Amino acid sequence: MKPILAITMGDPAGIGPEIIVRALNREETYAKCRPIVTGDAAVMQKAVQLLGFNLKVNAVEQVKDARFELGTIDVLDLHCVDLSTFQFGQVQEQCGNAAFVSIKKAIELAMAGEVDGTVTAPLNKEALNKAGHHYDGHTEIYATFTGTKKYAMMLADENIRVIHVSTHVPLRKACDLVKKQRVIECVELIDDACRQFGIEKPHIGVAGLNPHASENGMFGYEEAQEIIPAIDELRQRGFDVDGPVPPDSIFAKAKCGQFDGCVAMYHDQGHIPLKVCAFNWNKETGKMESASGVNITLGLPIIRVSVDHGTAFDVAGKGIASDSAMTLSIDYATRMAIYRISQMKNEK
Repeated sequence: MKPILAITMGDPAGIGPEIIVRALNREETYAKCRPIVTGDAAVMQKAVQLLGFNLKVNAVEQVKDARFELGTIDVLDLHCVDLSTFQFGQVQEQCGNAAFVSIKKAIELAMAGEVDGTVTAPLNKEALNKAGHHYDGHTEIYATFTGTKKYAMMLADENIRVIHVSTHVPLRKACDLVKKQRVIECVELIDDACRQFGIEKPHIGVAGLNPHASENGMFGYEEAQEIIPAIDELRQRGFDVDGPVPPDSIFAKAKCGQFDGCVAMYHDQGHIPLKVCAFNWNKETGKMESASGVNITLGLPIIRVSVDHGTAFDVAGKGIASDSAMTLSIDYATRMAIYRISQMKNEK
């Protein structure tokens, strides 16, 4: 059986609904999974009309009522948007709330075993907090409602797969968070993730924190005190891990296929190379041709894959947003779901 994926609508004022519609207008999507959108059916209908696709929106109250057929977009309708006051490209309280309830419902479905994985469209943090939901983003929402204490963000695009020791903290604090145990946790998480993607023996590269990975202590001490001891312990336990690799070269090596996964020490160290590779801007047309990176939260009891781009309020409602990241997110979530389903069968 093809896995069932809950796809959250995201902030309806952004490009989420339209990139979902584009992805669900593809035959290959239904060839590998059974998608259902959590959100507002009227918003999804508006996105269908915006793009001019010949698709029907099937509003349901339960997953079991979905059709899972190409040509029909199943929406678990939460009736969370008032279209009479709705505007594209604007920070709105109701849209922040709509994004939140869509996420919460998807989590509930996954935790109850009604769906095999979740895929999230982008939300707007300002709108989210304006609606009274005080979270830094998707990752923290998922951690809260799944009761997860140890988790990490992984970004992926083609050969580059990167997990972060820390994410949304000031850079000064990020340096203090480079600790042996956290590095070990991150290697364990990305090694497991790579196996879920079908890589049998992952080769993991661990970045240094300092320039030249400190060059034997000339430019810092974190490598000697925290990162190298973590790598030594991991090798003793059988992990195939290299490092610390100088931060200015690890991702070039990963792009060429030398590493199956990388551990970055802080947010921008991992995000910048991924987005340089995944985001493609056409200077002549003045449009983003593709934004293909995905964001995967590791350590959760459920699957969560997301596009690695924002709500793009500047182009929302214009029907020009690319669904490349959404399509890739669905593909990653499908592979992870199939792996977990097979593991569960083997355990039985």
